[in-house]
Amino acid sequence: MDMMRLIRIGVLVLVLPSLSGCWLLAAGGAGAYGGYKAKEEGYTVQSPVKKEGAGKKD
Repeated sequence: MDMMRLIRIGVLVLVLPSLSGCWLLAAGGAGAYGGYKAKEEGYTVQSPVKKEGAGKKD
């Protein structure tokens, strides 16, 4: 019984790190698709970050 438990834990430890990249890829794809669909509906995204002096005229 202890040997099977050890094998299961070992497989879990080896498989989880390989799946971590897949979760990030899936989340990124879902976010990109959501942004694409929002753009189709007329929504726009504006960055709050602006360059210093971009609106100033000296």
